[in-house]
Amino acid sequence: MLLIKDENHEPSRNIAIDAYMLMGMEQEVCRLWRNDKAVIIGRNQNAVEEIDLDFVKEHDVKVIRRLSGGGAVFHDLGNICFTFVAPYHNGEFNNYEKFTAPIRDYLRTLGVQAELSGRNDLTVDGMKISGNAQTVHKGRIMHHGTLLFSSNVNDLAGALRPKQMKIESKGIKSVRSRITNISAHLQQPMTVEQFQKGLEDYLLEHIPDLTPYVFGQEDHAGIDRLVEERFANWEWNFGHSPNCDIRHSKKFSCGIVEAALQLEEGKIAALTILGDFFGIKDKSELEEALVGLRYDRETVLQALEKLGQEELSACISGITTEEFCGLLMGDC
Repeated sequence: MLLIKDENHEPSRNIAIDAYMLMGMEQEVCRLWRNDKAVIIGRNQNAVEEIDLDFVKEHDVKVIRRLSGGGAVFHDLGNICFTFVAPYHNGEFNNYEKFTAPIRDYLRTLGVQAELSGRNDLTVDGMKISGNAQTVHKGRIMHHGTLLFSSNVNDLAGALRPKQMKIESKGIKSVRSRITNISAHLQQPMTVEQFQKGLEDYLLEHIPDLTPYVFGQEDHAGIDRLVEERFANWEWNFGHSPNCDIRHSKKFSCGIVEAALQLEEGKIAALTILGDFFGIKDKSELEEALVGLRYDRETVLQALEKLGQEELSACISGITTEEFCGLLMGDC
């Protein structure tokens, strides 16, 4: 088995590396890695439903969709990720006991009694320190997980907190649970770098024939292609979201305005505007102007500004561009 040595912290590249290890390499491999601030969503999840879009933009939190299923997880430099890729044998999918065993064993050497809990979590004293996910591709299985060591809990809570909205989605929802950092349970203090180095040394000592490996030029070229073609693209990270229906309603000075949106592949597929407001023009012109747009604040606001305040007011008298954009995005 190869132990990948790579100090990259770019979220889209790190998720691409996992994909490359699964689809572009033949050897058994493992890797320890860290990301700058990011929300990593499961392959079958709806990005809109999982995160606070405004928070992640304001705090420069990247949103990346991974290949495996499961729920959304928060990454920052206080979180260590681990990945194993190995030949797949029938019955091993969802075998979280096997792949988390060396992680739990290492934690116990530090006095942290981690246990496998529920479907795919590691917990300490009933609180979550690790989420795990798996996927299979052409006879190979990839298992990857998080280890919350000293993550910013406020950023985690803010990013993984979608706005309250009436939403019907076909995506897979995350299960929220109490979380804790490993650092709070250590008998002796240590830095995240020391923790990661200790885990690496433990794996090298306890996994037979584990050999350090540094990516070569051909490896980097394959990873670059995956970043460019998939993991740095809006179409994969947001457009891949399952279809959903959303309703937002708010009372303005002009009356109650309700927006019912149908989203398909991250774009507005249909929009119906309802309420007791007045306007001199039919609202259908406003609805049609927004269909087909990406469902993100910047895109919607640009379209409304291009349409113009006068045209908006003709359809909904007394509402501003900013107010209507906020309604569509769930500022209710």
